[in-house]
Amino acid sequence: MFRYYRIGEEICLVRAEQTVPENFLPVDPGEVRKAGRLTFLFFREPGTCRASFLVNDLNQLFQKEENASWLSSAELRRNASPEAAILDSDENAAERTMLEDFLRQGSLRAVNACQPGWEQVLREGRDGAAGPAFLPAGKKRVNILAIGDVGSNLLTGLHLLGGDCISEIGICDLDDKITARWAFEQNQIAYPWDYDRLPEVRAIPAEQLFDADVVVFVASKGIPPVGSGVKDVRMYQFENNRKIVGIYARMAREKDFRGMFCQVSDPVDPLAKTFLLESNRAEDGTLDWKGVRPEQVQGFGLGVMNARAAYYAKRDPRFGKFLAEGRSFGPHGQELVIADSIDHYDDALSRELTQKVVTANLEMRALGFKPYVAPAFSSGALSILLMLRGEWHCGSVYLGGAFMGVKNRYTPNGLETEVLPLPDPLYARIREAEEVLKGIC
Repeated sequence: MFRYYRIGEEICLVRAEQTVPENFLPVDPGEVRKAGRLTFLFFREPGTCRASFLVNDLNQLFQKEENASWLSSAELRRNASPEAAILDSDENAAERTMLEDFLRQGSLRAVNACQPGWEQVLREGRDGAAGPAFLPAGKKRVNILAIGDVGSNLLTGLHLLGGDCISEIGICDLDDKITARWAFEQNQIAYPWDYDRLPEVRAIPAEQLFDADVVVFVASKGIPPVGSGVKDVRMYQFENNRKIVGIYARMAREKDFRGMFCQVSDPVDPLAKTFLLESNRAEDGTLDWKGVRPEQVQGFGLGVMNARAAYYAKRDPRFGKFLAEGRSFGPHGQELVIADSIDHYDDALSRELTQKVVTANLEMRALGFKPYVAPAFSSGALSILLMLRGEWHCGSVYLGGAFMGVKNRYTPNGLETEVLPLPDPLYARIREAEEVLKGIC
């Protein structure tokens, strides 16, 4: 079924039919059971999947490709290769029990051995710190690009609430007076007699943006004015903003950035993919996948959509199930998918709630205001802090070619995405959103 090897300090398993390099040292099952964690090495073309992830369903070991089906336990079973059934046989019961033990402990992960630099990925997370395994232990250095309406509110949230996981916050903007103003004001916010409780805020030049553990990208060329008549503001912004993202993606490549990139400005999901692709593009235009890895990039737009669903659910008892049983999937935009419940899914009510959430921006604009405060906190500050703490949050992760909004968290052993028994009508909506996202960028 599987063969087991020692690679450096790690114990790895590969599918029995897979050819491996000669320097892979075989180990016996007794040594495997004593390992602190176990890594499944798979061999897939870079860019078609994440470079690493936490395994939370054994059927993930038997998939031909990565896509939105990984969110559904039923689809994972349905798409698993025939070898998955062999693992269920009495002959392989001991091996299955061992793998299930590692899975329950959160210590079964997967690494793509075709990803450039995969040996470095293999070593990550050994210190067991919370949050992304590729980030250093302890408090993180966070830099924010663009301190406008969203950026200034996001900055305030990180500064006030992030003292436990952020050491300092760098702020960068085209206008030096803006960064000087916000550094001046933020650093005058303090608890009496506990003056180091909040992270220091300092203005930084653009060339230092990627000298950090986490970069939060809020830059945008502009938002259509209130009353402009533009219905999908996010896609209106895409063409201009993708050029800006591309410039900084190439800067990240030049800096050999190994931290976390958080895409906040709209349209979140396509711009996250733009950053991933452009950071992996060589000078001749080809993709060599020597830039950032897919799990180093996450889009932060789903948090406010999830919060808006909760807002409407609190005010209309028809949607009340969402508060205890609901989920949100997909992009921060028209293809959003809100489920009123997983166990008791109602397609009509879910679509109605989704429509309310998607058009909430227009409701705010009708009042004469730009809707940026809730996104800055729900999608931005709160979600990013949850991410840094290794807690479940809403965000867009790379799944086989598109950034898909899901409930996820970073663990010492990799990025984990929630797997649920999705009803067929709900899963069909998620796949439709996935196809649209793949076609944008």
